[in-house]
Amino acid sequence: MNSLIPFLFAFLILFVVVMIAASVAYKFWDNKRKKQVSSMLQTGEEKAPEISISNLLMEPTDDGRSIMEKFIEGLDVAQKLQAHMSQAGLNWTPMKFLVISIVCAIIGGVVGVRFPVMGFGVTSVVFGLLMAILPYLHVRRARAKRLGKLEEQFPEALEFLARSMRAGHAFTISLEMLGEELPEPLGQEFRTLFNEQNLGAALEVALANLTTRVPLLDMRFFASSVLLQKQTGGNLAEILTRLAEVIRDRFRLKGQVKAASAHGRLTATILMLMPIATMFALLVVSPGYLQGMAKDIDGKYMIGFAILGQILGNYFIRKIINIQV
Repeated sequence: MNSLIPFLFAFLILFVVVMIAASVAYKFWDNKRKKQVSSMLQTGEEKAPEISISNLLMEPTDDGRSIMEKFIEGLDVAQKLQAHMSQAGLNWTPMKFLVISIVCAIIGGVVGVRFPVMGFGVTSVVFGLLMAILPYLHVRRARAKRLGKLEEQFPEALEFLARSMRAGHAFTISLEMLGEELPEPLGQEFRTLFNEQNLGAALEVALANLTTRVPLLDMRFFASSVLLQKQTGGNLAEILTRLAEVIRDRFRLKGQVKAASAHGRLTATILMLMPIATMFALLVVSPGYLQGMAKDIDGKYMIGFAILGQILGNYFIRKIINIQV
């Protein structure tokens, strides 16, 4: 009975934290839903804002804000999480994400009870937190995969637009044809672009929304090219063709860099997973082998430093092999 007291105490703390997080997430989601309804009702009434072409091409900067201002702005977790899930192509809400994270945390807590490496309470909390991170990692991986697919499809879309405009179609008609002919996921984004403009939004606003939904440098190049041609004139079909060639060359170079750094990425993955796999294998084969080390004070320090070293090592390896093109 006494052995269950730490586990019950840890579960009670985890339950209180989860309930507080659920209430905060629901408040954020409710406010965001109200803002979305208001913005949809005002789409056709508001005047188009002044959007600078240079702002579309520039990477986001700190613009002299203080550390406290950045921290307060970063507290809007629900909005950023919703944006990441939308960019990942997942039809999730922040509440659904929270529920999945809670389920994963409970599974991790049960695993911690089954394999009490550092005691029932501590092991359950640690395993629960590790499992709770898995949905976020899934969202990040799905987002990166979808953005990569969008980047791969984008040169073909630009060439389609250029051919359609050379055939005599207007830019808006070309957008409609592109949304119907192009496969997912890029076809969906261009259909959304056409629908926003067709419902009354200005071209500048629709393109700005497109660059927000698809945060790629190539998409900002496309939006700035269209706006620049609208303001100064010129052959937009030729501009889009040249832009498609540049994107293809850069995409080809990125593939070469990725192939050259594949050995480093594989090394990082093996070095990160091997100690974890070894630990779980020892827990299955000999459950009491690591418990003695976990109960000792020096052993706990060694385990903590080992985990910290794994995280730092993986972080630095990723930084080294992450070559921006």
